[in-house]
Amino acid sequence: MSTIAKHHDLSALMQAMTSSMAADSAQSVLHAGQWEMLAPYLVPVNLSVSETLFAEGALDRNLYLVESGSLSVHYQDAKERIRLALVGPGAVLGEGAFFAHRPRRATVQASTPSRLWCLTALRFSELSNRQPPLALALVVMAGQVLARRASDSRRRIAST
Repeated sequence: MSTIAKHHDLSALMQAMTSSMAADSAQSVLHAGQWEMLAPYLVPVNLSVSETLFAEGALDRNLYLVESGSLSVHYQDAKERIRLALVGPGAVLGEGAFFAHRPRRATVQASTPSRLWCLTALRFSELSNRQPPLALALVVMAGQVLARRASDSRRRIAST
């Protein structure tokens, strides 16, 4: 991942977050000014086809916002079957570990070249201290995704 710059252009991410029609999309509750305040806390992540974003069992708590591309979410259940879900622009990934402080429940790999934005747990803590209303809005947005995924038994596996 690259280093954090003073200001990132999040216009493509904002567009993805507000226009996604997926049932479990973030359906952004952030306005343009909030995205601008959030920009310095995010790190861009570019993935090539088949590159792994994170693996099942990993202990990080990073939260990812998908700007472009398609990512495969998979894990093995008790019967050793692989289950799959695909997520695209406007999706949030990593919400399960972000909230639960537990290992990742799934592996996420790029199905196509993808661009995401990462908010690390440390940067979120900093955001919470400096911009509490923005941190709360971001948590609400991620919580909505988690709730949508948990209520849809077919896509529950996409909770990461």
